[in-house]
Amino acid sequence: MQRSELLEKFKAAASEIAEKEFDDLQEDSVIVDLGLDSLVVLEVIGELEQAFDVRIPDDKLVGIQTVSQLLDIIEEQL
Repeated sequence: MQRSELLEKFKAAASEIAEKEFDDLQEDSVIVDLGLDSLVVLEVIGELEQAFDVRIPDDKLVGIQTVSQLLDIIEEQL
């Protein structure tokens, strides 16, 4: 799976759950700056876990600030 595919899946899931578009979303985007609260982020993570058939341990999610950090964790689980 290419990194760009992971980013597009994140964008799609975030857009669907938050009901807004993220056209300017980049890997270095800070998640809270996108207007995503923790509940939305957890829903997005759940969508990504289901889409990629992975389980992300909760302790890995502590301190995540950027989209890139989240994508790194997903890549580790693939």
